[in-house]
Amino acid sequence: MLAYNAFLRNRFRSLQHILIFMTMIPASSLTAQRSRPVDVRVQEDAAAHKVVIKAGGKPFTELIYPDTMEKPVLYPIYAPDNQLVTRGFPLQPRAGEPVDHPHHVGLWFNYENVNGLDFWNNSYAIPAEKKAGYGWIKLDTIVMATHIKTKGGDKGIVQYDASWIDQKRNVLLQENTIFVFTASTEERIIDRSTTLTAVQDVNFPDAKDGMLGLRVTRELQIPSNVPGEFVDDKGNITKVAAGNAPDINGNYLTSEGKTGDSAWATRGAWCMLYGKKQQDTLSVLIIDHPGNPGYPTYWHARGYGLFAANPLGQKIFSKDREVMNYRLEKGKSVVFRYRIVIAAGRNRLSTDRIRQLTDAFAQPE
Repeated sequence: MLAYNAFLRNRFRSLQHILIFMTMIPASSLTAQRSRPVDVRVQEDAAAHKVVIKAGGKPFTELIYPDTMEKPVLYPIYAPDNQLVTRGFPLQPRAGEPVDHPHHVGLWFNYENVNGLDFWNNSYAIPAEKKAGYGWIKLDTIVMATHIKTKGGDKGIVQYDASWIDQKRNVLLQENTIFVFTASTEERIIDRSTTLTAVQDVNFPDAKDGMLGLRVTRELQIPSNVPGEFVDDKGNITKVAAGNAPDINGNYLTSEGKTGDSAWATRGAWCMLYGKKQQDTLSVLIIDHPGNPGYPTYWHARGYGLFAANPLGQKIFSKDREVMNYRLEKGKSVVFRYRIVIAAGRNRLSTDRIRQLTDAFAQPE
């Protein structure tokens, strides 16, 4: 009976957490005034290890967590005009797109150095004899997968528990993540709230690769005639081909006015990647929350299509002027919140609209 009562208390707290999180998203912030709210529906498919999210009956995204993957991710992700925002490789390669960095799958959350384990770079491409240096995030339970009908339109809610583990399944962190999905005719919004609780003392030394990452479709790459070469902290070299074709036309813009490749390694409350894909301009906006550690975040925003927010890599991005070395003691928790907005239309998201979305997201709980 005591165990059952504890279970009920935990679930009640989870529901309270969701309801509080929902108050952070005023109905007026979810849809532009000229847009019609769209119903968002969620369906769990436990056998396939995924949760399907649809908006207006059309694909929005899926939370996928097969045993063969090193982390749960949202993949694929669609814009309101039904065009893909995410790169296909390595799960569904598409002709003409780059095939570097096999660990860049959809939208994910992890870090390069957690007590010495690399969660970010882990993928099928790591040789078995080197796997001990990498970490896994294993989804344990889908706590909730449902939708709530409101005056501003349906909200899809997905909540899961996961464990950050080493190769021997020793647990470093327990994760509880809540996604709230909303949509209008011109925008789709993903609000993510992730609570990490330390099962043991955990160190996050300043590192380049983290934390919220998105790998985008080739059209949103920044044009470049120069191939790139990137080396991680273990000496692994990844070569990135030059991308300069008529349909490659992406550009970054940050809250501090940084554009293009100049957005990388700079701070900002938000960063937007935008570009033309077929008939529409796609805008992908990531908003940092003022309550997050390291706010405003550094942007690990690469021209080849990696769009990431990394608040914990301060030494790397500041060229040693700042050092964070974040630490979480056993039993302590930290929350990371992000808003991802995907828009499609004739023009990119306006700064006025970005301000509305950012201000609404920053409202206190």
